[in-house]
Amino acid sequence: VQLQAYGGGLVQAGGSLRLSCAVSGSTRSINVFGWYRQAPGKQREWVAVISWSGSSTSYADSVKGRFTISRDNAKNTLYLQMNNLKPEDTAVYYCAARRSGVALTTERERYDDWGQGTQVTVSS
Repeated sequence: VQLQAYGGGLVQAGGSLRLSCAVSGSTRSINVFGWYRQAPGKQREWVAVISWSGSSTSYADSVKGRFTISRDNAKNTLYLQMNNLKPEDTAVYYCAARRSGVALTTERERYDDWGQGTQVTVSS
């Protein structure tokens, strides 16, 4: 499975961005998708997770109510809609896929495949 994240950029606080993650390869083997982010000097942190069917989602408290994770299996694309962005949302955002289990998880080591990351910068 290959993942490629894109859609990042520079936005003012209060603005919006939509990240996309193109998925290719053995897509039928994927059970769970996740978004993570990593700010300079910090560890990579979990942002959101969604099941393959899209029926189950979960969000980190820091983004709940502002971010929405979704997927379009027909287009093999994962999305992260980010609204009301804050300077503390500045980070490199990564998409990830889990093939080895079905449970939604926040644990990085449970994900099998990762995209290369896309930079999001929010100015104050």
